[in-house]
Amino acid sequence: MYVRIMSGGDLQARIAALRAAFDDVAAAEIDLLTRAELVAALDDLEELSCQLPAVGHRLLARLQVEATPQQLGAKSWSEVLRVRWRISTTEANRRLTEAGLLAPRPSLTGPALPPQLAATAIAQARGLINAEHVAVIRKAVKKLPGWVDVATREQFEVNLVRTAVGNGPKELRDAAELTLFLLDQDGPEPDDTERARKRGLTKGKQRPDGMIDLAGTLTPEAWAVLEVIFAKYAAPGMCNPADPEPCTAGTPTQAQIDNDQRSLAQRQHDALVAVGRIALMSGELGQLNGLPVSIIIRTTLQDLESRAGVGTTGGGTVVPIKDVIRMAGHANHYLAVFDRATGSALDLFRTKRVASPAQRVMLIARDGGCTKPCCTVGAYGCQVHHAETDYAHGGNTNIDELGLACGPDNRSVTEGGWTTRMNDRCEVEWIPPPGLDTGQARVNTYHRPERLLAPPDDPEPPDQTRTTATEPAAVQAIDDPETDAPPPLDDPGEPGGPAPPEGEAA
Repeated sequence: MYVRIMSGGDLQARIAALRAAFDDVAAAEIDLLTRAELVAALDDLEELSCQLPAVGHRLLARLQVEATPQQLGAKSWSEVLRVRWRISTTEANRRLTEAGLLAPRPSLTGPALPPQLAATAIAQARGLINAEHVAVIRKAVKKLPGWVDVATREQFEVNLVRTAVGNGPKELRDAAELTLFLLDQDGPEPDDTERARKRGLTKGKQRPDGMIDLAGTLTPEAWAVLEVIFAKYAAPGMCNPADPEPCTAGTPTQAQIDNDQRSLAQRQHDALVAVGRIALMSGELGQLNGLPVSIIIRTTLQDLESRAGVGTTGGGTVVPIKDVIRMAGHANHYLAVFDRATGSALDLFRTKRVASPAQRVMLIARDGGCTKPCCTVGAYGCQVHHAETDYAHGGNTNIDELGLACGPDNRSVTEGGWTTRMNDRCEVEWIPPPGLDTGQARVNTYHRPERLLAPPDDPEPPDQTRTTATEPAAVQAIDDPETDAPPPLDDPGEPGGPAPPEGEAA
């Protein structure tokens, strides 16, 4: 007995034969097939489609042994798959997870170890179960309590595979849930570790009406904190936005209490807003990427003057212009003019490596968030990146040579990795390394979707835009902490920066 080692050439030849066979099938005439022949052909194709992922899992698992994401020019395997195959991050993570569970595992010595879900891998390789069955099985196995021994875990998986072969995903899910309940009818014993694992607060996607859903599981300590805050600030008459002068300190008047028609849920919502505003105004929250922690909203001067349109926060939340104006009523705001008349020095040349606060505000206005294509990190989570030439290699800290980038993407710009440059429209372009270059877009439009509507070669004219910081602490953002007497933004004595797309500012 011997084992034949297949070379890369052999594999490529077999894949080429598979592609040729597929081309023959795709070119086959089907109009004259009978009903029975059509059903049989569809059954065979379905079985084949169930088997193909098994080969992909093996190849993907082997690639992770032979290389690192950094060698391919990415910060993670998820990014490698997302960029090369133009799939979502969720889909990339699913494929990586299933490859880790269903592909043979490498060992330090000797032959490869069987997959973690060996029975599921065998059933998939034979085309007996589909992707939905696999998802149900791996999620069910993950829910097994930690005290379940290895033999019971393996038997649990085998039973699920046996059920999946003859049933659909719903029936399989029902069987898995029943088995899990019988294994642990009392549930896990409450302890600090289990509570810490389950804690979380999740923000939903912003709805078309602008509202945002929150879902959370709070620890006893977290709710104890909110409980006393709500007892004070969510009491009837407190923090009522309908009052001409809402009560945010002391005790509300009897008239304010009697006129409060809000529900408990609405009062708690308004209490969170009031407490958040108090925290921002306190000046005790420190700095975020070089700026005082404050709400920064970018919008156009035209929208402010017309009282129509929207603004966008540094985190990407869309705010109606009416709310922007109302929020700005109790904030320090200033005009940022993008026609070479801004008051702060936005070109620092080689005098400083770190961008000034005024430059950060301008970059929030222009970029809106991380400039790397497909990155969804908002401006609040970004660093300033020397896009044209790195500072260590002689680059200047000038506004038209800088761009926003999240930490991981900023670090991905290395020799042999990603490179960046500024185009004629003052947009940061990202050029992938050869291993990831599939001709994809060089500019990120996630934070500025209106760019997709502009004609390809239509230059965007400079415009005046207003930057509104919604809390007093934000006025410090225009000051450079390293200078004793920073010039105000409305002082025309210093050169300005480039015009932002669509004339928007932070």
